[in-house]
Amino acid sequence: MNQRLSFTHAAIAVAIAAFLILFLLIPVATVIYVAFTNSDGSLTFSHFGSFFSLTLMRESFYNSLYVGGMSVLISSIISLPLAYFTMRFRFRGAVLIQTLGVLPLIMPPFVGAAAMQLLFGRSGSVNLLLNDWFGFGIPFMEGLNGVIFVEALHYFPFILLNLTVALGNIDSAMEESAQNLGASGFRLFRRIVFPLAMPGYLAGAALVFLKVFDDVGTPLVLNVTNILAAQAYLRITSIGIDDPIGYVASVIMVIASIIALWGSTWLMRGRDYATQQRGGSTLAKRELKPWQAVLAYGWIILVLLVVLSPHLGILLLSLSKVWSYSVVPDVYTLDNYVTVFRDSSGMMTNTLLYCGIAAGLDVVLGTAIAYLILRTKLAGRQWLDLVATGAIAIPGVVLGIGYLRTFKDFQLPFTDEPFTAFWVIIVIAYAVRRLPYALRSCTAALQQLHVSLEEAAENLGASKNRTIYRVVVPLMAGGILAGFVTSFLTAAVELSATIMLVTAQSNAPMSYGIYLYMQSIAGRGPGAALGVVAVVTVAIGTYFSNRLIRNRAAGVEAQLLKTGV
Repeated sequence: MNQRLSFTHAAIAVAIAAFLILFLLIPVATVIYVAFTNSDGSLTFSHFGSFFSLTLMRESFYNSLYVGGMSVLISSIISLPLAYFTMRFRFRGAVLIQTLGVLPLIMPPFVGAAAMQLLFGRSGSVNLLLNDWFGFGIPFMEGLNGVIFVEALHYFPFILLNLTVALGNIDSAMEESAQNLGASGFRLFRRIVFPLAMPGYLAGAALVFLKVFDDVGTPLVLNVTNILAAQAYLRITSIGIDDPIGYVASVIMVIASIIALWGSTWLMRGRDYATQQRGGSTLAKRELKPWQAVLAYGWIILVLLVVLSPHLGILLLSLSKVWSYSVVPDVYTLDNYVTVFRDSSGMMTNTLLYCGIAAGLDVVLGTAIAYLILRTKLAGRQWLDLVATGAIAIPGVVLGIGYLRTFKDFQLPFTDEPFTAFWVIIVIAYAVRRLPYALRSCTAALQQLHVSLEEAAENLGASKNRTIYRVVVPLMAGGILAGFVTSFLTAAVELSATIMLVTAQSNAPMSYGIYLYMQSIAGRGPGAALGVVAVVTVAIGTYFSNRLIRNRAAGVEAQLLKTGV
């Protein structure tokens, strides 16, 4: 029995490893190989010399680092006060503020970029008002500033979410001791609170940097092409799949992403952030003095207005027929929605299909990997976790280029269509890119499930497979649900890999359709309408997937209680 079970575990591990090798390691290795070899296969570093000899490439490299770093800085300035005020002071609306603070993640940054130009651009609503009232404007959306502004407003929730959890887990005794010794205000935050919350902050900051460094849609929509991701895309699509400079840019993006992840870990080396409490701070929230309340509410309202402005802007743009050199649209219409539902209904269906399959595959793989790691002693199982998690450091553009190069000569059976033109490759890219999110959720859920529950079921006569199906999976339903929803939501707004792999509009998801619309001024109204539809579709898809999994889990758990297994 144990031998058969070990064979089953090994077979599952081999199948998962084969999937990861074929669709993650080999494509990335192919990109690296092309960057370091000549056309005859001989080793060379000349491609890197050629890359750095081009002024545009050097500029793009430095600009990417600058945009990533500044986006992290501005995201931190937004997130730190929001997290600290809502976790350490008592005032109304804290939950609502935290909820509104994560809404930007629902909308792709490139969707809001065009609307942000109309709101904060040189002739946008805000600058028109500033010029009328004060006689000056602010270059919010000029060049790299625009990219930084849009990226920071979109990705700051990664810092906010991680920092909120970290603040909630700080041992209250440490703060109370510091207060008893006279520390208060900013000194208490700087010397005690923030250092203890550093793991959460660094995790969020690393994610922000990775996302910004990887984003290709926002710079292109804002017509900023001197960015590394944009150059990698443009070189491959304009010069060709054999252009070595595009591969060098891809390798540099991978190295920068890995360094960002490693750096967040390196900064915490040799330090202990553990506390003796189980979780959740018991420190009483402090009351705000009247002047403090005015400052806190003023800052929070200002931040939320700016943060939510892309949503308002995209809605107004979707309803506008004419919006030029005016604070609000001059003429309103529903024609943009008519155009979208007439011409782009297939993209909506494709989005639900691709993201649903990818998220389902992610939770299956995530659950299997988590079980192999935590419940078996299979040799090499930790490598599955390492490789699957490592996908988060691979930019979507790089993965897309790797797929195009690796599978360019592979033909589908019974058809002349290449595999790179088949929509399934988009689904696979989504699944690989989002696997780390599902894996972390499934692993956390299984870690909270004590092995004694499985042993009790087996003692009552249940087989190992039945125990997994009837006990483990139902009790992991919350983590599986979180992994599914996260994978689905983030895949629905994916553009970096999509823009490389879509070969026909009939196979395109909504993210690609929005990008196409946003490329022209005339199409930005329909593009905004499709963006609104995308947000609504993501919300509806998330809701129904939530209901489906919860109903399934509830049914299985009820049967579990009924049968006593």
